[in-house]
Amino acid sequence: MNKHGKRRFRKLKWFLAVLLVLFGLIFIVVLMMLKNPKGYTKPEPIQNDHVSQYLTNILLPEIYNNAQLGEPFNIVVIQEGVNDIIVRSKWPKKSEGLTFLPPRVFFVTDNIVLMGTVLFRDTEFVVTIVGAPKIDEQGLLSIKVTKVKIGAIDITLIAGLIAKKIYQNSIAGKETEQNDIGTKIIASLLNNEPFEPIFDVENEKVRIENVTLTQKKLILRLTPLMH
Repeated sequence: MNKHGKRRFRKLKWFLAVLLVLFGLIFIVVLMMLKNPKGYTKPEPIQNDHVSQYLTNILLPEIYNNAQLGEPFNIVVIQEGVNDIIVRSKWPKKSEGLTFLPPRVFFVTDNIVLMGTVLFRDTEFVVTIVGAPKIDEQGLLSIKVTKVKIGAIDITLIAGLIAKKIYQNSIAGKETEQNDIGTKIIASLLNNEPFEPIFDVENEKVRIENVTLTQKKLILRLTPLMH
């Protein structure tokens, strides 16, 4: 083999080696994306018209009854109850070619962790979102997303850029009704935008004064507002 042939052979070997490394990295990334986080099991939706009894018989009556007294009070929201509320909603939900199965919520110290299965062309990925709710000095609530993962891959930076784009296209500059707490929460998640944490329970307005997160519990300090 002449020098020119040897040089071409060496280039081919390097090209094949690089190609193998790239395929290996892609394979590892795909495996990590498909990996289920520790402690996560996919919840099954409850397909009936029954609203969660935790919501109707425990949580809402407790807030309403305490609000009647006109004094600040604490409400303990349990992780199991929140997940019961979630699985009784309408699932799956579809958007932009993606199918979302019911997520599971975990309350841990200082953070809310949301894990959910997303289907793309029959392939399942588990998405993990970590949010840190905080009341600032002005009494406004924000929910800062501190981490986003697909499987075991951290995509926080990319997700943040996508979230801001979604916020600019769908929410920014639009008027939000005072009692539209859902839109305010979404804006906070997408753009870390603080909002007045006031909501209605059976025509009783209450304000969130403080948020405390411990293992499996969310503790809210609520103050009733005068009509």
